[in-house]
Amino acid sequence: MNSTGSSLSPAEGMQSIDLTKLNLMQLTQFKQGLDSDIQFYQESLQNLKLAQTKFQDSSDCMSQMKEREGHEVLVPLTGSMYVPGVIKQTEKVLVDVGTGYYVEKDIPAARDYFNRKVKFVTQNMERVQAIGSEKAKIRDMVMDIMQEKLQAQFAGMKAPNKS
Repeated sequence: MNSTGSSLSPAEGMQSIDLTKLNLMQLTQFKQGLDSDIQFYQESLQNLKLAQTKFQDSSDCMSQMKEREGHEVLVPLTGSMYVPGVIKQTEKVLVDVGTGYYVEKDIPAARDYFNRKVKFVTQNMERVQAIGSEKAKIRDMVMDIMQEKLQAQFAGMKAPNKS
C-alpha cells in the first residue's frame, strides 16, 4: 500500500493499488502511515540541516585559524567540562571523523574534508526532501479520495430520506 494508480509511478519493487477501491477505514490507516512517514522525513531533514550547518561552520573556522594563534580558548574534556587553553599551532588541526576517532590534518585538507561533508549532507537532504514531497502528494490524493467518499456517503444517506 505504498503507491497509487495515479500519475505517480511506483518505485521498483513496490505494488501499485487503486486508492478509490479502498474503504474509508483503509484510507484512514493509509493516511496515518503517510503522516508518520512525512513526520519522520521532516525530522530527518532537520537533523541533516543541523549537521550541514556544523560542517559549514567548521569549514569557515579553518580560514580564521591563522589569526587565532595565541588566543585563549576553552578546550572540551567532556560534553559539559572545559579547560582553558591557548592556540599554539595554527597549521594543523585535529578533525573529529566520528566514533571517537580524530585525524590530524593541515588547514586546506581539513577545509576540503568539511566541504565534502557539506556536499554529502546536502545531497542527502535533497533526496529526503524529494521522498517527503512524494509522500505529501500521495497523502493529498488520499485526503481527496476520502473527501469524495465522505461526500458520496452523505449524499447516499440524504437521498433515501427524501423519497
